[in-house]
Amino acid sequence: MNHERRLWRLKEMTPGLVGQRLQERPALIVPVGTTEQHGPHLPLGCDTIIVERLADDLSEAFGIPRTPTVEYGVHAAARPLPGGATLRRRTLHRVMNELIESWEEGAGVREFFIITAQSSEAHLEALSAIRTDEATVQVMDIFSIDFSSILERPAPIHGGELDTSLLLFLAPQLVRMELARDFDLPPSMLTRYRPGHSRHLPEGSPGSVGYPSLASAQKGERLYRFILDRVSSCLTRS
Repeated sequence: MNHERRLWRLKEMTPGLVGQRLQERPALIVPVGTTEQHGPHLPLGCDTIIVERLADDLSEAFGIPRTPTVEYGVHAAARPLPGGATLRRRTLHRVMNELIESWEEGAGVREFFIITAQSSEAHLEALSAIRTDEATVQVMDIFSIDFSSILERPAPIHGGELDTSLLLFLAPQLVRMELARDFDLPPSMLTRYRPGHSRHLPEGSPGSVGYPSLASAQKGERLYRFILDRVSSCLTRS
Protein backbone atom coordinates (compact mmCIF):
# COMPACT_ATOMS: atom_id res chain seq x y z
CA MET A 1 0.00 0.00 0.00
CA ASN A 2 1.44 3.34 -1.04
CA HIS A 3 0.56 5.48 1.94
CA GLU A 4 2.13 6.67 5.14
CA ARG A 5 1.27 4.23 7.91
CA ARG A 6 -0.50 6.33 10.50
CA LEU A 7 -3.90 6.67 12.10
CA TRP A 8 -6.30 8.85 10.13
CA ARG A 9 -9.06 10.14 12.43
CA LEU A 10 -11.37 12.47 10.55
CA LYS A 11 -11.98 14.74 13.55
CA GLU A 12 -8.22 15.33 13.89
CA MET A 13 -7.60 16.10 10.21
CA THR A 14 -7.76 19.38 8.30
CA PRO A 15 -10.02 19.61 5.23
CA GLY A 16 -6.97 19.69 2.97
CA LEU A 17 -5.54 16.53 4.48
CA VAL A 18 -8.91 14.78 4.20
CA GLY A 19 -9.05 15.75 0.53
CA GLN A 20 -5.59 14.27 -0.06
CA ARG A 21 -6.56 10.99 1.56
CA LEU A 22 -9.83 10.75 -0.35
CA GLN A 23 -8.08 11.50 -3.63
CA GLU A 24 -5.99 8.37 -3.17
CA ARG A 25 -9.02 6.31 -2.16
CA PRO A 26 -12.46 7.91 -1.73
CA ALA A 27 -13.42 5.74 1.23
CA LEU A 28 -14.39 6.14 4.88
CA ILE A 29 -14.58 3.72 7.81
CA VAL A 30 -17.65 4.42 9.97
CA PRO A 31 -17.75 2.74 13.41
CA VAL A 32 -21.24 2.35 14.93
CA GLY A 33 -21.43 1.28 18.56
CA THR A 34 -24.10 1.03 21.26
CA THR A 35 -24.69 2.24 24.80
CA GLU A 36 -26.26 -0.74 26.55
CA GLN A 37 -25.70 -3.13 29.40
CA HIS A 38 -23.63 -6.26 28.99
CA GLY A 39 -24.07 -7.46 32.55
CA PRO A 40 -22.81 -5.99 35.83
CA HIS A 41 -19.14 -6.54 34.97
CA LEU A 42 -18.77 -4.78 31.60
CA PRO A 43 -19.00 -1.08 30.67
CA LEU A 44 -22.02 0.26 28.79
CA GLY A 45 -19.78 1.13 25.86
CA CYS A 46 -18.51 -2.43 25.40
CA ASP A 47 -19.52 -2.66 21.73
CA THR A 48 -18.30 0.87 21.05
CA ILE A 49 -14.86 0.20 22.51
CA ILE A 50 -14.47 -2.84 20.26
CA VAL A 51 -15.47 -1.11 17.01
CA GLU A 52 -13.42 2.00 17.81
CA ARG A 53 -10.27 -0.07 18.20
CA LEU A 54 -11.04 -1.92 14.98
CA ALA A 55 -11.64 1.35 13.13
CA ASP A 56 -8.33 2.75 14.37
CA ASP A 57 -6.34 -0.35 13.42
CA LEU A 58 -7.99 -0.59 10.00
CA SER A 59 -7.45 3.11 9.34
CA GLU A 60 -3.77 2.77 10.11
CA ALA A 61 -3.37 -0.40 8.03
CA PHE A 62 -5.24 0.79 4.94
CA GLY A 63 -4.76 4.56 5.03
CA ILE A 64 -8.52 5.12 5.06
CA PRO A 65 -9.87 7.91 7.28
CA ARG A 66 -12.19 6.80 10.02
CA THR A 67 -15.12 8.96 11.09
CA PRO A 68 -16.16 9.81 14.65
CA THR A 69 -18.07 6.95 16.21
CA VAL A 70 -21.86 6.82 16.26
CA GLU A 71 -22.19 5.64 19.88
CA TYR A 72 -25.90 4.74 19.96
CA GLY A 73 -27.65 1.86 18.24
CA VAL A 74 -30.92 -0.06 18.30
CA HIS A 75 -31.64 -2.60 21.01
CA ALA A 76 -34.61 -3.49 23.19
CA ALA A 77 -33.92 -4.41 26.78
CA ALA A 78 -37.08 -5.16 28.76
CA ARG A 79 -35.07 -4.76 31.98
CA PRO A 80 -32.57 -2.02 31.13
CA LEU A 81 -29.79 -1.44 33.62
CA PRO A 82 -28.97 2.18 34.56
CA GLY A 83 -27.37 4.24 31.80
CA GLY A 84 -28.38 2.24 28.75
CA ALA A 85 -29.95 4.21 25.89
CA THR A 86 -31.33 3.15 22.53
CA LEU A 87 -32.45 4.73 19.28
CA ARG A 88 -35.46 3.67 17.26
CA ARG A 89 -34.67 1.93 14.00
CA ARG A 90 -35.98 4.78 11.90
CA THR A 91 -33.95 7.30 13.92
CA LEU A 92 -30.66 5.46 13.40
CA HIS A 93 -31.56 4.95 9.74
CA ARG A 94 -32.21 8.67 9.25
CA VAL A 95 -29.03 9.71 11.06
CA MET A 96 -26.89 7.32 9.01
CA ASN A 97 -28.58 8.32 5.76
CA GLU A 98 -27.89 11.98 6.40
CA LEU A 99 -24.27 11.39 7.38
CA ILE A 100 -23.56 9.18 4.37
CA GLU A 101 -25.29 11.67 2.08
CA SER A 102 -23.16 14.51 3.43
CA TRP A 103 -19.91 12.66 2.88
CA GLU A 104 -20.93 11.36 -0.53
CA GLU A 105 -22.10 14.69 -1.91
CA GLY A 106 -19.74 17.00 -0.05
CA ALA A 107 -16.51 15.01 -0.14
CA GLY A 108 -17.01 12.63 -3.04
CA VAL A 109 -16.74 9.48 -0.93
CA ARG A 110 -17.54 6.36 -2.96
CA GLU A 111 -16.89 3.55 -0.45
CA PHE A 112 -18.31 3.32 3.06
CA PHE A 113 -17.26 0.57 5.45
CA ILE A 114 -19.63 0.51 8.43
CA ILE A 115 -18.34 -1.58 11.33
CA THR A 116 -20.70 -2.55 14.13
CA ALA A 117 -20.87 -5.04 16.98
CA GLN A 118 -24.61 -5.32 17.41
CA SER A 119 -26.57 -8.16 15.82
CA SER A 120 -29.99 -6.65 16.47
CA GLU A 121 -32.18 -7.21 13.44
CA ALA A 122 -33.56 -3.67 13.62
CA HIS A 123 -30.08 -2.21 14.12
CA LEU A 124 -28.71 -3.99 11.06
CA GLU A 125 -31.78 -3.07 9.00
CA ALA A 126 -31.17 0.59 9.78
CA LEU A 127 -27.58 0.31 8.57
CA SER A 128 -28.19 -1.95 5.58
CA ALA A 129 -30.95 0.18 4.01
CA ILE A 130 -28.83 3.32 3.60
CA ARG A 131 -29.49 5.12 0.31
CA THR A 132 -26.70 6.47 -1.88
CA ASP A 133 -26.38 7.90 -5.39
CA GLU A 134 -23.16 6.21 -6.47
CA ALA A 135 -21.32 5.07 -3.37
CA THR A 136 -21.21 1.50 -2.10
CA VAL A 137 -22.00 0.74 1.53
CA GLN A 138 -20.66 -2.38 3.21
CA VAL A 139 -21.95 -3.22 6.69
CA MET A 140 -19.78 -5.54 8.78
CA ASP A 141 -21.31 -6.93 11.98
CA ILE A 142 -18.39 -8.55 13.74
CA PHE A 143 -20.68 -10.73 15.86
CA SER A 144 -21.87 -12.50 12.71
CA ILE A 145 -18.45 -14.18 12.49
CA ASP A 146 -18.21 -17.83 13.50
CA PHE A 147 -16.06 -17.99 16.65
CA SER A 148 -16.67 -21.64 17.44
CA SER A 149 -13.01 -22.52 16.82
CA ILE A 150 -11.92 -20.17 19.64
CA LEU A 151 -14.72 -20.10 22.19
CA GLU A 152 -15.51 -22.90 24.61
CA ARG A 153 -19.21 -21.99 24.75
CA PRO A 154 -19.88 -20.00 21.55
CA ALA A 155 -23.60 -19.27 22.05
CA PRO A 156 -25.34 -17.13 23.04
CA ILE A 157 -23.40 -13.87 22.85
CA HIS A 158 -24.21 -11.01 25.23
CA GLY A 159 -21.78 -10.17 27.99
CA GLY A 160 -20.46 -13.73 27.99
CA GLU A 161 -17.20 -15.35 26.99
CA LEU A 162 -16.76 -13.38 23.74
CA ASP A 163 -17.52 -9.83 24.91
CA THR A 164 -15.71 -10.27 28.20
CA SER A 165 -12.57 -11.73 26.60
CA LEU A 166 -12.40 -8.89 24.08
CA LEU A 167 -12.71 -6.25 26.82
CA LEU A 168 -10.13 -8.01 29.01
CA PHE A 169 -7.74 -7.59 26.09
CA LEU A 170 -8.75 -4.13 24.85
CA ALA A 171 -9.66 -2.34 28.10
CA PRO A 172 -8.98 -4.54 31.14
CA GLN A 173 -9.20 -1.56 33.50
CA LEU A 174 -12.92 -1.27 32.70
CA VAL A 175 -13.84 -4.89 33.46
CA ARG A 176 -15.10 -5.88 36.93
CA MET A 177 -14.63 -9.64 36.87
CA GLU A 178 -15.57 -9.94 40.55
CA LEU A 179 -19.11 -8.94 39.50
CA ALA A 180 -19.36 -11.35 36.55
CA ARG A 181 -22.03 -14.03 36.74
CA ASP A 182 -22.59 -16.94 34.39
CA PHE A 183 -26.14 -17.41 33.19
CA ASP A 184 -27.05 -20.61 31.42
CA LEU A 185 -30.18 -20.66 29.28
CA PRO A 186 -32.38 -23.75 29.64
CA PRO A 187 -32.95 -25.66 26.39
CA SER A 188 -36.53 -24.42 26.13
CA MET A 189 -35.35 -20.81 26.22
CA LEU A 190 -32.29 -21.34 24.04
CA THR A 191 -34.47 -22.07 21.01
CA ARG A 192 -36.26 -18.73 21.46
CA TYR A 193 -33.32 -16.54 22.43
CA ARG A 194 -31.80 -14.81 19.43
CA PRO A 195 -28.73 -12.80 20.42
CA GLY A 196 -29.01 -9.31 19.01
CA HIS A 197 -32.60 -9.78 17.86
CA SER A 198 -34.15 -9.67 21.30
CA ARG A 199 -32.60 -8.02 24.33
CA HIS A 200 -35.52 -9.08 26.47
CA LEU A 201 -33.34 -10.46 29.22
CA PRO A 202 -34.38 -13.83 30.63
CA GLU A 203 -35.78 -13.87 34.15
CA GLY A 204 -32.93 -14.18 36.63
CA SER A 205 -30.29 -12.94 34.22
CA PRO A 206 -27.80 -10.42 35.67
CA GLY A 207 -28.06 -8.40 32.46
CA SER A 208 -25.88 -10.75 30.48
CA VAL A 209 -26.24 -14.21 29.02
CA GLY A 210 -23.42 -16.72 28.70
CA TYR A 211 -20.20 -17.57 30.50
CA PRO A 212 -17.93 -14.65 31.35
CA SER A 213 -16.05 -16.95 33.73
CA LEU A 214 -14.50 -18.60 30.65
CA ALA A 215 -13.07 -15.31 29.43
CA SER A 216 -9.41 -14.32 29.44
CA ALA A 217 -7.21 -11.59 28.00
CA GLN A 218 -5.26 -14.18 26.00
CA LYS A 219 -8.46 -15.46 24.44
CA GLY A 220 -9.51 -11.87 23.80
CA GLU A 221 -6.33 -11.19 21.86
CA ARG A 222 -6.90 -14.28 19.71
CA LEU A 223 -10.49 -13.22 19.08
CA TYR A 224 -9.51 -9.66 18.23
CA ARG A 225 -6.81 -10.73 15.78
CA PHE A 226 -9.29 -13.14 14.22
CA ILE A 227 -11.87 -10.37 13.80
CA LEU A 228 -9.30 -7.90 12.47
CA ASP A 229 -8.15 -10.40 9.86
CA ARG A 230 -11.68 -11.16 8.72
CA VAL A 231 -12.71 -7.51 8.47
CA SER A 232 -9.44 -6.56 6.76
CA SER A 233 -10.27 -8.92 3.91
CA CYS A 234 -13.39 -6.84 3.22
CA LEU A 235 -11.34 -3.66 2.81
CA THR A 236 -8.69 -5.11 0.53
CA ARG A 237 -9.18 -4.02 -3.06
CA SER A 238 -8.49 -6.41 -5.89
